[in-house]
Amino acid sequence: MRHHIRLVAIAIASGVIGLGAGASASAQERMGPIAKDQLTAEQAKALGEFTAARGQPTGPWNVLLRSPEVMSRARALSDYLRYESILPGWLREFVILMTARQWAQSYEWSVHYKLAVDEGLSPVMAQAIAEGRRPESMVDEEAVLYDFCMELQRNQSVSDRTYARAVERFGEQGVVEAVSLMGYYTMISMVLNTARTPLPAGEKLALPPFPH
Repeated sequence: MRHHIRLVAIAIASGVIGLGAGASASAQERMGPIAKDQLTAEQAKALGEFTAARGQPTGPWNVLLRSPEVMSRARALSDYLRYESILPGWLREFVILMTARQWAQSYEWSVHYKLAVDEGLSPVMAQAIAEGRRPESMVDEEAVLYDFCMELQRNQSVSDRTYARAVERFGEQGVVEAVSLMGYYTMISMVLNTARTPLPAGEKLALPPFPH
């Protein structure tokens, strides 16, 4: 796994492609953790509920705490899409990686790359996504989902053929949940890019802008 992360990092360091919007080493973080003595009552309540459910907030959750109601409602959606969606775990993470790649969101990529591999997604496939290539040797579920997600992200619409294949494979509920995963992690990527949230401690991976 570390080997594949290094491959991307080396490609970026070579100067062939630039750093992603969410990963620039020189960009100053805009919305880091809020000191406890500066929390509003609403923020303290949302933070307490989050901590009880998930532990200390990291990354996007520190940013979302600026709007405690959004933080709490986003957590509810995240809980379902991440852990209860009818899509298998490796396909959920597949969608998340494609979305992080689309937004050049290095924080989200670094977190979910590990989760994707743990869920069974091939590191070689993740590498292809990182490099902006269509992965080779995908199983049918992956190929259908890849085409659906890429078409929606790039064209802002889905052709009848692509839609029909996705519904046949995943059902209407699965299609809605795949779209919801993309929408949710698009929001998270936008939040992280706006806040210039740095990579988790010890991570060096930075995604380039998505190749067009």
